[in-house]
Amino acid sequence: MEQRRWGDRGQLLKLESVESGETNGCAGVARLGSAQVGAELFSLWVQLRGTAWAEAREGRFRLRAGQWIAFEKDSRPLIQADRHGLCIGLTLDAEALRRLGGFADCALYAGRGRMGRHDALITLRLWREACRRIGEGGTADVTALRPLLLHLAGLQQELSQRIARCPGRSRSRKRQVFGRLQRARLYLEGNCDRVVRISELAELTSFSSWYFSRTFYSLYDESPQAAAARLRIEHAAELLRSTTMMIGEVAAASGFDNCCSFARAFRARYGVSASAYRSGLSQARTDSAKSSGAARKATARGGT
Repeated sequence: MEQRRWGDRGQLLKLESVESGETNGCAGVARLGSAQVGAELFSLWVQLRGTAWAEAREGRFRLRAGQWIAFEKDSRPLIQADRHGLCIGLTLDAEALRRLGGFADCALYAGRGRMGRHDALITLRLWREACRRIGEGGTADVTALRPLLLHLAGLQQELSQRIARCPGRSRSRKRQVFGRLQRARLYLEGNCDRVVRISELAELTSFSSWYFSRTFYSLYDESPQAAAARLRIEHAAELLRSTTMMIGEVAAASGFDNCCSFARAFRARYGVSASAYRSGLSQARTDSAKSSGAARKATARGGT
């Protein structure tokens, strides 16, 4: 029998650690369901279908099919699926994370990213197998999650390659620093609708502002300020693509005080004005629709 925890059809699933005793295991949300993760659990979520929203200490995120997101132990994320959404995840306590490092000298970190359809199908299969093992054993021992954990760690391989850049004499110290910086980067992504102060990021990572800025640059090849500015402009471009908001509304929703500063920043990033960017997208959609229509007509004529 499979054992998994679901937040489905508007239900709220509470994934607490100490009280429930279910610290490690599989969970999912679907069809307007939601899940609230406790303060002592690391969690990783994979969006398989539709969309979902995640709200945590690091900010607010929209998940689309093929995307994954991971949160640290005290992030307390709330995952909310849309009407057609399906999002699967797992929760891990501190001991499980420690044992993961002993499997194959690997670890999981906070952050977000994408996976292809093939990797998504593998993730779903391993997740289901983990649910079955937990159900048969009656307990969520971390060994039942091992294949899934190793697969997810492999998906984060591109992230973990940066660990060598982190300061520290031991690999464990480098991992600790990397984990904190990854969380700060996730915080920037989750707050791309406003200006983020360096002091906020330093407090989040428990580093001094000077040490944080220096380490962030050596790890990601851009300063925290540059990363924040880039993410805000990319957020604005996403709003231009996916909404009908006016340019001034997009600027405000991306943390700009006035349209002039937004216009300069947007042109510097994309080489065109925001209005021209949106017009180009509209024209591209029109041309694509015309091409598709012409192809369908040609196919219909050929079949008669």
